[in-house]
Amino acid sequence: MENLLFIVFGLVLLIAGGNWLLKSAVALSLRLAIPKIVIGMTVVSFATSAPELIVSVKAALDGFPDLALGNVVGSNIANLGLVLAITVIMGSIDVRKSFYTTDWPVMMVASLLFCGFIYFDGQLQQYEGVILVILLFVFLIYLLRFQKTAVVDEMPEDDVILPLYKIVLYLGIGGIALWGGSELLIKGAVGMASTLGVSDRVIGITVVSVGTSIPELAASVIAVLKKEKAISLGNLIGSNIFNLLAVLGITSIITPITVMDHGLLSNDIFWMLGISFLILPLVFFPKGLRLGWRDGLVLLLFYGSFVYMTIK
Repeated sequence: MENLLFIVFGLVLLIAGGNWLLKSAVALSLRLAIPKIVIGMTVVSFATSAPELIVSVKAALDGFPDLALGNVVGSNIANLGLVLAITVIMGSIDVRKSFYTTDWPVMMVASLLFCGFIYFDGQLQQYEGVILVILLFVFLIYLLRFQKTAVVDEMPEDDVILPLYKIVLYLGIGGIALWGGSELLIKGAVGMASTLGVSDRVIGITVVSVGTSIPELAASVIAVLKKEKAISLGNLIGSNIFNLLAVLGITSIITPITVMDHGLLSNDIFWMLGISFLILPLVFFPKGLRLGWRDGLVLLLFYGSFVYMTIK
């Protein structure tokens, strides 16, 4: 009963936090005249990736490396297979050229680099973490200097430029609510999963990863409901890049991460690579440069298969 209460309160905080965060991101993009996808891939992605960072660092320091790795790999799969799927089922997203010339390739490079680092020796060393973080900074500098809007955005009529103190306030409250909500949700979910006697990797790759992907889901669903599709797509791609380069980079710099359960190397990372690659053909088929409800169903089917195979 206690675990269930943690989950419910966590969800409430996460949804509220997603709303506040989105408000501040939209206002900031208007005030600075920055394309909304850039705001989505920086401000929103940092805030919604904070739970993964907190969970991964704590898990690695506490001696649960599989929970740290499973959390990030599972979150990346959930961001595309669950969050993006639900987002595009609710409303189709039209995609522009810079999506497949910049954003998707960077996500694939980050995914392949991480898999290369971890696959051969089963470890993510400190120097490898430094390489990942350096790549993150290079990507951010490029993004802020050259990125054009990668999504056809529908500007709602109620967009208003908020005073700076309100933007900072919404950003702060939203970030704290997301962090607190994730903590409660993870505590409840892990408490429930532990009673079933499941391994750290399986808990990390399913329960914890979905828990830490809830902020992305909340922010993306609210973004679509408010017609802010640039933020919903940029947020998800950005979060996957941040999870690999920032979360695992920073975690492995603090303490090297060693794989304990080799199911992560023989199963999970290939699912992550598979769904990351799958996004590109879905953008072009069946309708060119658009993600619609059919694509959402394909992604959901992929995610369902992944969860079934992992638990099985």
